[in-house]
Amino acid sequence: MRNYFIARIRSFGYAFRGIGIFFRDTPHAQIHLLAIVLISALGGWLGLSATEWCLILICMGLVIVAEALNSALEYLTDLASPEVHPLAGKAKDVAAGAVLLGVIFAAGVWGIIFLPKLWALVSPAG
Repeated sequence: MRNYFIARIRSFGYAFRGIGIFFRDTPHAQIHLLAIVLISALGGWLGLSATEWCLILICMGLVIVAEALNSALEYLTDLASPEVHPLAGKAKDVAAGAVLLGVIFAAGVWGIIFLPKLWALVSPAG
């Protein structure tokens, strides 16, 4: 039983190591992290409601998870197919496309939340 719990604790270590690798070695992850910081600052400045924060956090989480899965798939594809192969390229392209789709939909949610608040600040009637 003790070994079971030790193995579970170690698995968290592997997960944290993976998060570190992801943010250290993946340029797009760093860009997404910067976007998360900026969006969070904007949300704090605009005083988002709890519901709006939940939607923002869900979108941030989905985009960053999609990017992490894309990175993992790229690592595996490079391992399995170090030479150029059309199917390896398709796998990478589809995974990258999934991240882009996530960003597009997240941007839509962010626009619905942020644009009216920003418009109210700059409009003469605001």
